[in-house]
Amino acid sequence: MARTRPHYGGTLRVETAGDPWQHPDGIARRLVYDGLTQLDSDGALRPALALTWESDGNNHRWQFRLRSGVHFHDGSPLTSAVVVASLTTSCSSECPWTAVKAVGPLVVFTSDSPMPNLPALLAGNAFLIGSGPMGDGNPTTRQGTGPFQVTGFNNGVLTLAANENCWQGRPFVDAVEIRVHRPVREQWLDLGVGRADVVEVPAEQLRQAQQQRLSVLTSPPLVLVALQVADSGTLANVKLREAIAAAVDRSALYNVIFQKQGEITASLLPQRLTGYSFLFPAGRDMNKAQELRGGLTSGPLTLATESDGAMQLAAQRIALNLREVGFNVQMAPAGANYADLILRKLQFTGIDRAASLEQVMRSAGESGPVTEATPMALFKVEQMYLGEKKLIPLLDLPLACARGSRVRDLHLRADGTPDLADASLEDVR
Repeated sequence: MARTRPHYGGTLRVETAGDPWQHPDGIARRLVYDGLTQLDSDGALRPALALTWESDGNNHRWQFRLRSGVHFHDGSPLTSAVVVASLTTSCSSECPWTAVKAVGPLVVFTSDSPMPNLPALLAGNAFLIGSGPMGDGNPTTRQGTGPFQVTGFNNGVLTLAANENCWQGRPFVDAVEIRVHRPVREQWLDLGVGRADVVEVPAEQLRQAQQQRLSVLTSPPLVLVALQVADSGTLANVKLREAIAAAVDRSALYNVIFQKQGEITASLLPQRLTGYSFLFPAGRDMNKAQELRGGLTSGPLTLATESDGAMQLAAQRIALNLREVGFNVQMAPAGANYADLILRKLQFTGIDRAASLEQVMRSAGESGPVTEATPMALFKVEQMYLGEKKLIPLLDLPLACARGSRVRDLHLRADGTPDLADASLEDVR
């Protein structure tokens, strides 16, 4: 059937279980803020607030030339000084660069180490550009340049209005309402009766969503579920960390907790990006775990994770695995960051393998750059890092959402979040 042109107007209603401003993947962040670079829906790098960029000094220095005529939502101009202030605030330590400064219309990054992946890293949500104070909990105090601007946050509903003067062009819908802290079950009920247009679909509920005939958009595996292991104190002995890695039953997590969604993995990047993921053994080896542990005593260990239900269940299953080989593991409160073991989700985006590997490693606390991009070089980087058993990859999961019948032209960005700026509503006249 012939398609009609998208209509302008209307309010798109979104529901989310978490905080839309959460770092780094809150759904509101990309609607309000832009980065110097961006990834298209296929994961390829494209200009954004920076129109061009170039490097010299063997990638020790990069300069990004800003797009002219861009303004923040309050009308103030985008300048290199504002960009530098924003990046300095959002990345105060462990940055991919050593220094960043404003030189006329240029933003110049320098580093003691080469930064071959800097343009791709700057497309990440951690480096989106904003103007104004941060950290006061009020999203209306910080300005962006994106397709929507914040107009209010009341009674659990974040309201965004279309930015008429957006450098990318005006979005189709007039407004977006994001209802926060909404349980997934209630989101789906609201979608079914027409009270919501876009809702979340956790990976472990993808099969259920398909059985209920929801219109689901699914990304390729973009989220690495991994167990971060302390390398000091009780677990300073690498053999104990190796025993933990051998004891975890990935198949149970995949089959039972996450309902056969995504992939089992023992590598940092998925097979589709590198082609070598299968070289890292992912099977459970109880005999090896017990042999490595031997007579070593670790004392009581604490295990923490994020607060959502599937991750809690996965953490409990991992604790059971470790108790079976003699570790004394106790669950820490949800969100605790002081535990010996932390079950985490680490996100990667794009089609650039070296940049994706560096992104994952930086998220795990490893600050060194990934300087070579060949599969053999990347394999060696992973092999060396994973050999320390400070991070134990477990699963690669997709991201997904469901849309209502009146939503048109909705697709997922390279980071798996829905691109609401290009969506339109069918029933608008």
